[in-house]
Amino acid sequence: MAQTTVSIRMDDELKKDFDTICNELGMTMTTAVIMLAKKMSREKRLPFEVSIDPFYSESNMKALHESVEQMKAGKTITKTFEELEGLADE
Repeated sequence: MAQTTVSIRMDDELKKDFDTICNELGMTMTTAVIMLAKKMSREKRLPFEVSIDPFYSESNMKALHESVEQMKAGKTITKTFEELEGLADE
């Protein structure tokens, strides 16, 4: 079967981490990428879940902006960690 070369650009630190993990698993980065390509070709999907961090959801960002505005307006309530734990126990 004919072979071709695929070039991938990635951050240096990511490459080092990826290479380390591949080596620990007893394979090369090339083998890992080929495994990914074969699995995706066979299953016609990504073999893992892709999602957006819920921290950046529209509702959470709105709540964070509201909290910042409340802080700027001096409308905040300060509690110690122990007071918060007490509220959780109620």
